[in-house]
Amino acid sequence: MDRKFIMTAFGYAILGLMLGIFMAATKDHSQFVTHAHIMLLGFVVSFIYALCHKLWLNNITSKLAVAQFYIHLVASFVIFVGLFLLYGQFVEGEQIEPVLAIASITAFIGVILMFVLLVKAPRNAWQRKTQDA
Repeated sequence: MDRKFIMTAFGYAILGLMLGIFMAATKDHSQFVTHAHIMLLGFVVSFIYALCHKLWLNNITSKLAVAQFYIHLVASFVIFVGLFLLYGQFVEGEQIEPVLAIASITAFIGVILMFVLLVKAPRNAWQRKTQDA
C-alpha cells in the first residue's frame, strides 16, 4: 500500500505543480484553491498515508486498507475536478457544491479509516526497531 500511496502522491505533485506553473505563466490565479487542494490533499496527505503504511502498518493489504486507499483516491479526484470546474467558472456553485460536499465527507471517512488502521496496528509496530550493532 505504501507504493500505491507514494505513486499517487507524486502523481498529484506533478499535476499540482503543472497547474501552479500554468497559473504563474498566465498570471491567472483563479485556480489557486484547486492548486492548494491538489498539493495538500493529493500530495501531502497521500505521502503521509504512505509513511503510515511503511512505518507503522507493516504495509498491510487488508480489505480495510485497500478500501481506505480507494476512498481517498476517489474522494480526492472528485474534489479536484469539482474545484477546477467551480473556480474555472465552468459550472455554477449551486450545481457542484453538493458533489463537493459528498466528496469532502468521503475524504473525511478516508481519514477516519486511516485512524482505525493505526489503532488496530500491533503494539510492537509503534516501538522503534533497533538493529544489533
